[in-house]
Amino acid sequence: MSDSGYNQFCPIAMAAEIVCSRWTLLVLRELLMGSTRFNELRRGLPGMSPALLSRRLKDLEAAGIVTRTATVRGFSVHEYRLTEAGGELRPIIEAVGVWGQRWVTTEATLSNLDANLLMWDIKRNIDTDPMPRRRNTIQFIFDEQPVSERNYWLIVEPDAEVDLCTVDPGFDVDLYVSTSLRTMTEIWLGYCTIGRATEEGRLVLTGSGALANDLRAWLKLSAFANIGKRVA
Repeated sequence: MSDSGYNQFCPIAMAAEIVCSRWTLLVLRELLMGSTRFNELRRGLPGMSPALLSRRLKDLEAAGIVTRTATVRGFSVHEYRLTEAGGELRPIIEAVGVWGQRWVTTEATLSNLDANLLMWDIKRNIDTDPMPRRRNTIQFIFDEQPVSERNYWLIVEPDAEVDLCTVDPGFDVDLYVSTSLRTMTEIWLGYCTIGRATEEGRLVLTGSGALANDLRAWLKLSAFANIGKRVA
């Protein structure tokens, strides 16, 4: 047992030594969300250094929670997947998310806005079924953000993974979604409805009427959006 551990045989203490170090729960969140490659994990953890992510993955692998295997592309590219032990953490991590949605104040949550994380979450939760069977390009514009976090493009094509671009891909845009980062985060978390934001002029949709009208169908919200707040 290291000096930094709890030095207790209690199963809670033993488990906490593995999963409660800084960033570890969020690494597990990303793996549970389906990220398997190092760069995919980084996109869901924009504030985490590559060195620390590598260290946490090695710790989880040593604990039997994650496996690392080389891809068919070669031994230099690896995929990370949860083991049976890792999979059993899903209800625990989901319960932590439910608690956070219910008991952390709205203002505390909205003081941690992150455009890159928000758009990565939106990208991997898009429901492509209601969309026309062609390429659809949707541009999100956060006017108040610095240039590097102002424009994002979602590219949705039939039978392909949704692509998220931070540089103009050069396609004709089918729908422009103009709003503030705070408003889009409020919508994502279920704090505000699309209808209310539109009526108040905080969300402006320009372009394809079909995509705009079906926004509620293809824009899936956070898994915790339906959890009611118990604090102001």
